[in-house]
Amino acid sequence: MKKYILLLIFCPLFIFSQKKVSKEELEVKKFQKELNAEYSNPKETPLRGENFTNFKGHRFFPFDLKYRIKAKFSKTENSKPFDLPTSSGKTKSYKEYGKATFELDGESYTLTLYQSLDLIKQEKYKDYLFLPFRDATNEKETYGGGKYMDLTIPKGNTIVLDFNKSYQPYCAYNAYDYNCPIVPEENKLPVEIRAGVMYEDIYH
Repeated sequence: MKKYILLLIFCPLFIFSQKKVSKEELEVKKFQKELNAEYSNPKETPLRGENFTNFKGHRFFPFDLKYRIKAKFSKTENSKPFDLPTSSGKTKSYKEYGKATFELDGESYTLTLYQSLDLIKQEKYKDYLFLPFRDATNEKETYGGGKYMDLTIPKGNTIVLDFNKSYQPYCAYNAYDYNCPIVPEENKLPVEIRAGVMYEDIYH
């Protein structure tokens, strides 16, 4: 009888002590699951040969709400198309769409958001924005060339930058088959962004 009484006492305590997972963290877990599924799928993965065979999933920084930031968004008016250099020496056509200004650890930073002139020709990418950036984790825990983030055009004057969903470009894993946009100088952050996909330099 004692056993059952103790069970009734401790069960609710155990249930309430479990960490409640936030909606934001669930979104990031979904992103991580989908990214691992993409890299594990032979029809979608950028990985080749042993890199594909040995792939067990990406390493990720722990989810941190600090890196999910509501930034001020300002659209760039009358921006002109330009050629963004890529890792292969070729260029891709983009235009500046706007700027996101945010605070991190009491300091203010601004990143430029771009639109691919090739992708916006496709219906599913017409609202797509591209954010390439570098930070102080590059060449240590993340790819030396920087990281990317996918966003959509905001409806107002704010935009959410969730660095927990940032990832390495394809050419970090396969420099032979892919040419990736090089991060512009204006998008280099002087601080560590310890969020998103981590990277081990075993692919080159």
